Amino acid sequence: MAMHFFDLATTPSMPWKNGGGSTQELACWPPGADMNSFEWRVSLATVDRPGPFSVFPAIDRQIMLLSGDGLHLRSPGWEHRLKPRWQPFAFSGDDAVDGAMLGSTSKDFNLMLRRGQWHGPLQVVSDAQSPGDTPAGLCLVLQGDWLWVAPGAGPRALAAGQGFWWTGEGGGTPGQLEPLPAGADADAPALVWIALRRGAAPKI
Repeated sequence: MAMHFFDLATTPSMPWKNGGGSTQELACWPPGADMNSFEWRVSLATVDRPGPFSVFPAIDRQIMLLSGDGLHLRSPGWEHRLKPRWQPFAFSGDDAVDGAMLGSTSKDFNLMLRRGQWHGPLQVVSDAQSPGDTPAGLCLVLQGDWLWVAPGAGPRALAAGQGFWWTGEGGGTPGQLEPLPAGADADAPALVWIALRRGAAPKI
């Protein structure tokens, strides 16, 4: 299993697919895939003006507010206020979505999965996590200090804005990401955690 560490402070920005905003791409699979051919993609978008979202046919999307005042999302047949922060919302990338500002600039976390090829929830957690036998996934520290511990490698500390993504079939990894103890006045640890599996999402 391959591990790829990143830091938002050094992750470059690029234009949205429709040019209406900017995004930091954290992971895109397979390597080299463009906006029309990726199987899964994770990014962080900066939204500083109202306007339409990019349309992604055959993509299942999950989004949540990271910081800022949020957005009012509207599409034929539904609408949603993307607020408060850290509350995931799922919708179809086929939908034409317009985003109205609820205040000033917002930062949004985005997970996009090609329908029928990958599935997995976007979650915010506060306890220890391990990739286990999942063939792909990503995590991003939102709050607190965390420690990645894996056999055969030295521990690696991660702070807010840092994380990693992984890929690899079979075997999994015995590593674990653990929150470090914090003082009484410190914010509680929080982590974006995405564990992906191949195939269509199971019927509920």
